[in-house]
Amino acid sequence: METGTSGGATGVAGGPEWVGLPKGLLSLRRLLLVIWTGLFALGTGVLLGLLAGPAWAAFALVWVGLSAWCWVLLGRNWRSWRYAERADDLLISRGVMWRQETVVPYGRMQLVEVTSGPLERRFGLASVQLHTAAATTDATIPGLVPEEAERLRDRLTELGEARSAGL
Repeated sequence: METGTSGGATGVAGGPEWVGLPKGLLSLRRLLLVIWTGLFALGTGVLLGLLAGPAWAAFALVWVGLSAWCWVLLGRNWRSWRYAERADDLLISRGVMWRQETVVPYGRMQLVEVTSGPLERRFGLASVQLHTAAATTDATIPGLVPEEAERLRDRLTELGEARSAGL
């Protein structure tokens, strides 16, 4: 399984072992980017070509430039996602400019679900969503391999039950 970032990325000796997301998530997001910007470019080119003249149809190239810029941004965003399982909680870190790290204590988890839409299934991906009592701490780990998502769900559920029972 290819991942973005792994290893002790905290820089602290004995820190958590971070696991990145599979490359399939990046492929899926880039495919959607190309499809949508391609459709917008085609629509813009045809409409401007018919309504304003062929020279104006060149403005459809703006979508191509936007697509190239977003291609790079998607790669940076994908590399920023990672998670780590610790003894008492799960860490989820994401973001390039605005770093966000979510800490979800196992004892606070109420529900752990694995979801996979049609496109995710096509690319062999699934997402793990964690629900807690506080709506602001609900967290999601997108684009995992289904086997890893199920393993994580089972482990988090087991740890959550043990912590909530006070064991």
